[in-house]
Amino acid sequence: MTLSLAQLSRCTIAVDLGASRTRVYARDTGLIVDEPSIAAVNTRTGSLIAVGALAEGMAGRTPAHIRVVRPVSGGTVVDIEMAQRMLRHLISDKIRRAWRRKPLLRAAVCLPHDAEPIAQRAAVETMTGLGARRVELVDTLVAAAVGCGLPVQLPEATMIIVCGAASTQVAVLSLGAIVAAEKVQVGGDAIDYAVVQHLRSEHELMLPTQGLYPLHMALRADRLAGGGTETEVRGRDVATGLSRTVLVSTAHVRNAIQTPLTAVLDAIGRVLRDCPPDLVADLGTRGLMLAGGSALLPGLDTMIQDATGMTVHIAENPEHCSVLGLGMMMEGKVGPMTIDPLVMR
Repeated sequence: MTLSLAQLSRCTIAVDLGASRTRVYARDTGLIVDEPSIAAVNTRTGSLIAVGALAEGMAGRTPAHIRVVRPVSGGTVVDIEMAQRMLRHLISDKIRRAWRRKPLLRAAVCLPHDAEPIAQRAAVETMTGLGARRVELVDTLVAAAVGCGLPVQLPEATMIIVCGAASTQVAVLSLGAIVAAEKVQVGGDAIDYAVVQHLRSEHELMLPTQGLYPLHMALRADRLAGGGTETEVRGRDVATGLSRTVLVSTAHVRNAIQTPLTAVLDAIGRVLRDCPPDLVADLGTRGLMLAGGSALLPGLDTMIQDATGMTVHIAENPEHCSVLGLGMMMEGKVGPMTIDPLVMR
């Protein structure tokens, strides 16, 4: 079963429920929500204390009766009620009032490739609980490719890699459909975990996930400088429990993240082997596109280019490609095409 752009053009709002961030695109308005997919709840009263960036700042710093939860895991809604409460607070009152005035409101939601029926149903129930009368589901790979500006509607190969927080999706598309695709459970979270384990084993330092941002910035600067730099990292000493600062070599950290990234390279190889030779030849000249929130991981593009021999491009706005692609299809800014992925009503 296929989904035409005419069906998407009737949608009013597009939602990208990611494991890391939630993004909402409104027709004729643009991106209205870009917040972490986190909520803080008072377990004694059941009340919602904070959502988004404010709740993210509470992670690891709350008393026992306040719990910080993630209602979305791997692009799949795992707590429908909490996801609805989180979205209700993130979406402005103006948009919610508009929903009530339109009984035939339609919503478009992008889901990971090969999402299970239960994951599709959870996304539909999340949106219908907010007032949507009809929900169109689109594969994240197709939406991201459109958001990157790739000519997916043409009879030519386009390859995209969507690097998320919990998973990485790889696909080759042609004529608006997915020719071959793979999904591996390796994303930004796995990379962060590898860095945390490296600091614990090599420097006996426990570092919270929120403390990795300065190290990410140092890795990007290290790439521009040609390597061989060091950066200061502050964390808790494993033995004494006291705060301690150490100098960390960016080269050693880069080596630590190579192991989880090999799974991404294996997925790329499987996708290319499943493609017809003509499409692979197209990719040899066109290259592939990196999108997703983890596309800017230092060294990822270089590693893929060295392994495949193909040119690797990073999308201009990699974090927003999926939701912007949904918005473009919703507003008719894409050439004639028929989408061939997830459809459930």
